[in-house]
Amino acid sequence: MPSDVGATTEAATVTTTVDMMVLGSGVAGLSAAVRAAEVGMSVVVLTKAEIGNSTTRYAQGGIGAAMEEPDSPELHLSDTLAAGAGLCDPEATRVLAVEGPERIRELIALGASFDPRASEIPGFARGREGGHSVRRVLHAGGDATGVEVERALVAATRARAAEVREGWFASSLIVEAGRCVGVRASDPAGMPHEVRATNTLLATGGIGALYAVTTNPPLATGDGLGMAWRAGAALCDVEFVQFHPTALHHPARPRPLLSEALRGEGAHLRDESGGLLMEGVHPLGDLAPRDVVASAIARRMAEADVEHLWLDATGVVDVDERFPTIVASCRSLGLDPGVDWLPVAPAAHYLCGGVAVDLDGATTVPGLWACGEVAASGVHGANRLASNSLLDGLVFSGRCVEALARGKSSAERSGVLCGGSGRGPVPDGNTSLDSITPAEPETADAVPSLEALQVTMTREAGVVRTAESLERAAAVLDSFRGGATFPDGREEAELDNLVITGHALVASALRREESRGTHQRADHPGTREGWLGRLFVTRGHEPDYVPLPSVRTPPTRSHVP
Repeated sequence: MPSDVGATTEAATVTTTVDMMVLGSGVAGLSAAVRAAEVGMSVVVLTKAEIGNSTTRYAQGGIGAAMEEPDSPELHLSDTLAAGAGLCDPEATRVLAVEGPERIRELIALGASFDPRASEIPGFARGREGGHSVRRVLHAGGDATGVEVERALVAATRARAAEVREGWFASSLIVEAGRCVGVRASDPAGMPHEVRATNTLLATGGIGALYAVTTNPPLATGDGLGMAWRAGAALCDVEFVQFHPTALHHPARPRPLLSEALRGEGAHLRDESGGLLMEGVHPLGDLAPRDVVASAIARRMAEADVEHLWLDATGVVDVDERFPTIVASCRSLGLDPGVDWLPVAPAAHYLCGGVAVDLDGATTVPGLWACGEVAASGVHGANRLASNSLLDGLVFSGRCVEALARGKSSAERSGVLCGGSGRGPVPDGNTSLDSITPAEPETADAVPSLEALQVTMTREAGVVRTAESLERAAAVLDSFRGGATFPDGREEAELDNLVITGHALVASALRREESRGTHQRADHPGTREGWLGRLFVTRGHEPDYVPLPSVRTPPTRSHVP
């Protein structure tokens, strides 16, 4: 894997230490900043863009939580576990389902406004999306939930004493005596700084920029994963990348997202001949979990040798009023959802794994915490249940701050870390990555571009994979070593983070010789009981397999190795 981002060439300015530094300004980062400021912590938020520009604002679907009967946390828990294909951590998932409703009420108290019922009965309108057994998904502005959540949290952050530094890019973590004590970062003018903090929270979002076809904005470059890996923190479950089934087939970056809520209101997927794609594929039909739908689309596209299938939303009642963002986006491209079938294809959407954390968001490096998409909290397993992502950020950011407030200093054996974080045996019959010889470029000119990397990952490590395709992806990733340098510049550091993340993803995908959730191996169809465990990636080691414990023991206060 690539080396550390090089040392700065100019002396860095050292910033006064704060109680908590937050990297990122989406739902996870800002909700943590607000809560920390409210309990009296000194807080600084570093974001490489403007404070309101994050992946959160692109979230159309909504927030799923059991806000009222007949829904219940137990039913939400059951749906999440079913979608996760055996790899959700049951403790973390119960935390999400039980604590979620209160976190949403807190968000509403901060000023977030969700769509009310159309009837005179008080309460919120609730939609249904893939994998949900009941209507439980709250929306704002029909299909602009992320925009509203971001707006409310930005306002709340500015109203508190949290300091916000926009346009600041964090390139590496500072680790002293085994503890994270801050970051090296550049300000908007490119000047180097050391920003020190007693605790550092990664809330940097996902890895969509690793792929050519993605619903994520270009800023989703895996920065948190790259920095955490270089600092020695464990990553896990990074082979599980969720591809949204219904991104509009269009060269735009990011791809316009056609929310799953459309199918919840009666839209249907159709194949190249106009037939109902999901008929007979899954009992929930068009509302099957995302991994099932994405795989069905990808396989049918391959069989028919076409670049897209169709989403028929012509039967959705009041589509203009209920989905104004989607309708406007489609019409800007010459399509009318009320009349036209919409061309769709899967696009990289959400990383189910990430930096391994316990139930409070503590990583395996003391002083370093993570929440939101950058973190492997255990609630998404092998496939995220629709509309659980915003809730994940709200719930576990709150737990991070609460843990800090009570004096917690290191990770416990809970959540995905309940069985440790690596160096365990790998199931029999797995190919060793040591046997794969990477293709090294002969000259620096042979180093591929970012665009070539993105195309390679989409083609070779996308919805459906094989050992051969993953080895081709590994060879391209390895070619960045021969001649590529990674100085402190933002573009070079972002590329380094993507290459690190790509290595971890591909290595884990090669190890996992089965199909489970979002990880579909055409050469290993079906799940295998021997793979009911997690793959952890740490610097200097191949992915380590840790079986899920059959019996849970109470968490200990000892540091997780």
